[in-house]
Formats: sequence, C-alpha cells, structure tokens
Amino acid sequence: MKLFNRLMLAAVAATLWLAPVQAEHLVIIAANDTHSQIEPASDGLGGVLRRRAIYDHIRSQNPNTVTVHAGDAVQGTVFFSLYGGEVEYALMDSLGYDMIILGNHEFDNGMDEIAKYYRNIHAKKLSANYEMSGTPLEGMFEPYVIKRYGDKRVAFMGINVQPEGLISLKNYEGMRYLPSIDVADATAKYLKQVQKVDYVVMISHIGYTSYDPDEPNDVDIIKDSHYIDLVVGGHSHTVIKPGGELALVKNDDGRLIPVGQNGKSGKYVATYDLDLETGQVEYKHYTVDSSWDQAAQRYTAMDRWLDHYRHGVDSLMNNPLAQSVRYMKNSSPALQNWVSDVTMQIIKPLSGINDVQFAIMNKGGIRTDMPQGTVTEGVVMSMFPFDNRFVVLEITGQGLLDALKVMAGRDGDAMSRELKVTYNAQGEVTSARVGGKKVDPKKTYRLVTIDYLANGGDYMTPFKEAKRLFVDDQKYGNHIITYLRQLSKQGKKVDSTDEVRMVKK
Repeated sequence: MKLFNRLMLAAVAATLWLAPVQAEHLVIIAANDTHSQIEPASDGLGGVLRRRAIYDHIRSQNPNTVTVHAGDAVQGTVFFSLYGGEVEYALMDSLGYDMIILGNHEFDNGMDEIAKYYRNIHAKKLSANYEMSGTPLEGMFEPYVIKRYGDKRVAFMGINVQPEGLISLKNYEGMRYLPSIDVADATAKYLKQVQKVDYVVMISHIGYTSYDPDEPNDVDIIKDSHYIDLVVGGHSHTVIKPGGELALVKNDDGRLIPVGQNGKSGKYVATYDLDLETGQVEYKHYTVDSSWDQAAQRYTAMDRWLDHYRHGVDSLMNNPLAQSVRYMKNSSPALQNWVSDVTMQIIKPLSGINDVQFAIMNKGGIRTDMPQGTVTEGVVMSMFPFDNRFVVLEITGQGLLDALKVMAGRDGDAMSRELKVTYNAQGEVTSARVGGKKVDPKKTYRLVTIDYLANGGDYMTPFKEAKRLFVDDQKYGNHIITYLRQLSKQGKKVDSTDEVRMVKK
C-alpha cells in the first residue's frame, strides 16, 4: 500500500511529454558505465566527441528518439580524479540525454557533490527504489516519466542497485533503499493498470549478472515480472551483442523480454528500436571508433571547452614515473599480484608494524591496465582513482575464512604471495594457507587492506569485526606513485607473476 501511495503522489509530478507526429517506432539511444572516458581509451575506442556524433546521427535518422544513461557516468580516468565530475556532468546536456539514473560511482564523492552537479542537469533523473527524503537529493528524482508517441504511451522507470556493501555508508547516509525485486514490477503494474501506458522500459543499474549472489539482477527481475517490456541495463559491464544475441529473458508469463547492455567506457552506443504497434525490439550497437572522427570535427565549441581540462590531464599523463617490462590488463592475475605484493612492501615501513602477514586488495579497485614501457603519474592515478587508505587489521582465522568465502563467491580478489587459497564450484573454501601453513580458525592474523574493504565494502562484512591496528591518512595511490619513483631510481622495472593465488578446483 505504501508503494502504491508513493506512486500515486509521483503521478502528479511525473512528466508527460507529447510528440506531435503519429509514431510507429521509438528509438532508444543508450549508454551505461561510461566511467569518465572523455577521450578514446588505450584501445582506440570511445571518446565523448565521437559519442555525440553518433547520437546526433541517430537522431537525424529517426523522428522519435529518447537518449538515456544507465548510470556510472563518472570515475575511472584522470578527468574525474582531477575535476571530481565537473567535466562529465557538464557534458550531460551537451550530449542531449533525456533521462539519467544513478550508478554506484555517482556516490563516490557523496550526495552533496551529486546534488551540486545534478541540479544543473536538465535531463530527467529517475529512481523508483531510492527514497531521498531528508537528503541533499530530495526533490530531484522521479520514479518514472511517461512519454506519448502518437497514440502510444511509453513509461520509463529507474531501478538502482543496493548500496549496502557497495557504496561507503557515509556517502549515502539518510537515503533509503527499496528492494528492486519488490519495486520494479509493482511500479510497472501501476503504470500499466492505472496510468494505462502501453509499454514500460526499465532503465537499470543492477547488472545483467549479480556481483553479490544475494542481490537480484536484471534477469532475476524479469523472470518474476509480468509488466516490464524492455530493460536498458548497466552496472555489470556486460557487452550484450546484437545480431540475434540480444538477451531474451522469459518473464513469469512466458513472454520473452529483451535485455541489453553495452559494456563500459563508452566504447559502444546501443539503440533499441521499439515497434510501437507490435512491441518488437530491434537491437543495434554502434562502435565508437575513429570512423566517427570526421563527423565529430564540427563540435568545435565543445572541443575548445574540453581543452581547458585536457591541459591538467596531459600534465599528469606525460609525467613519467617508471618503466614496465610488460603490459598487464587490470583484470589479470599479474596486475592484481603486483598491486598486492607492492602493498606489502609499502605497509611495513609506513605503519611500523613488521609482522603484517599478507595483503588482500579488491580487484575492482584497479581501474585501468598497466602499460608496457613508460608508466606515468596519470596512468597510476587512473589505475587507483578512489579515495581509499591502507588499513592494517588483526582478524581471527575464522573471520579470515569467512572473508575468503565472500571472495570465492566472486571468483577471487587480489592477494599477496603469502596467501594461497583454493575453492570449489559452490564457492566453498577448500584450502587456505598463510606462509605455507593452514589457516587456524582459532589463531589471529594480521593483514593489510584498504578502508573500503575494512568497512565492509564489496560485501566483506567479516572485516568489519576485525581490530584496526593502523589507518593511513593518504590515498593509497599516492604511496604507489612514491614507490614507483623509488623503483626507477634503483634502476628497477615493474614486473609481476601470472600465478593464480585463489584457485577454483
């Protein structure tokens, strides 16, 4: 009943847009998880000027379009590290987004910062399952909007991820999460039966797959739904390719519902061509590559505006720190091992605690690849963009085993060479050794990690029960920059091992 009343009140505020022409098709232009990729990435894909060229091309070809962003517009490059979202949010209107939703990384600098930027964005801001009353975001969001195309009405609703265990509590304090599995289809039912819309589009930032197995994803919601017609997704960085490969998930009535997502970093733009008469969806990807450079040249004012910010970014990207023997992808064991082993070298002189036994870091905190050759300050800032600090914990063996089970549930995290773990297909830890010795549940162990994990982030709740022996006051990325400078002075280069330290057997 409370949800129904909330939707009735929202109906008064929800916007109804009118399209003057008789419509047969609606083209939804979609981006997700663009993660501050203002310029093309190291593989040559992406870039905000190219994306604008693609958006404008699609709009010119289709009389009825709507452009949406499914969250995580920020965090991941030096543009965010230096300017805190100023660039990304200012570009929202330039790119012509009609609707946006929050990702988890929008919260990285707290709700006051979101509010500062969001109040200047003209796009409709959607969230059906975040209750913002009493927070800096109060009054900025609507659960849904309805648009009319000819004689058809299409509703768009925003569904957001569970913040607990994913976002630092201080960054969303006061906001209330309503479970997505309860809200999504209930809102769609209200829109179909009360508002009499023809189609309901769920813009989602909960993932095609779940990071936490206890949290529902897009597929779970559709399997239990009756009223949702299309999902425009984000969060899991899944590339759901077109050409017959658009995920069609069977809902509770046996109807096949299209679910799409475009990976990350703005390397693809998706379109969902909805036939308003039949409900059929044609899904397409545009690759954001150099073929769009000529079309992008006409955005001279936007390009000149970006130059101001590029200057600061370039000064860091061109400042060399060290040399790397080889390329290491951010998701590779090699780079995860390097980060963890370097952390062990840094922490003992930093903390004065000489009996730290191993390091556990989160692989999700490594945001870009290690290049072969010159490693610059900008690369390291992009690699470790978060405002996290080193923490030394004293934990029981049982607490450690519980934490390792959480890590096994997501196929491992970054660990230093002193820790070796095996686990089975059910996510159960079958072996755990520190320094070659089996972990004893009754003993205590000392480890170094980051405050995000120590506070229970990435669902590492066992770490919250551990005793804190040391908490640093600097971003850990700054210490890695200092380490690399020293490494270079010693005439040494960055290298690592491909050893898999958490093995599935």
